[in-house]
Amino acid sequence: MDAPRWLDDEQQAAWRAYLFATQAMQSSLDRQLTQAAGMPHSVYLVLAMLSEAPDRTLSMGVLAEMVRSSPSRLSHAVAKLEWQGWVTRARRPDNARVVVATLTDAGFARVEEVAPLHVEQVRQVFFDRLSEEQVRQLREIFEAVGGPLADETPCPPADCD
Repeated sequence: MDAPRWLDDEQQAAWRAYLFATQAMQSSLDRQLTQAAGMPHSVYLVLAMLSEAPDRTLSMGVLAEMVRSSPSRLSHAVAKLEWQGWVTRARRPDNARVVVATLTDAGFARVEEVAPLHVEQVRQVFFDRLSEEQVRQLREIFEAVGGPLADETPCPPADCD
């Protein structure tokens, strides 16, 4: 067996800084949206992804992949959103195996109401602390790291349609 390729001091410091920063930002976004809008960041993300989709509709499988959620966790979240009248679920007419989620007009109105609060918090905790060059570098870094990982969690074929 090959010896482990341990991180050097600089890599370890970068890794820990990344972990701390992402967890702290998630907590900040969650706290702010919960206080200001009564919803956690994960719920806002579901609504936002639907608001940007054609016809404000996505298959549950694609939506789960986009928000990096398990299908069961997403189903539970969408059930709550249905109860609030912000999302509907239905079987696709051309493929009854696929369930789609659609953002309602009331859900879209909620996104429009909450989006300015969210983007201001994102600016405060993230972009306002970086130069334009750092933003460009960060995008390049995360495209290099995240791009190859995108294919590691494909959605089930029936849900990707």
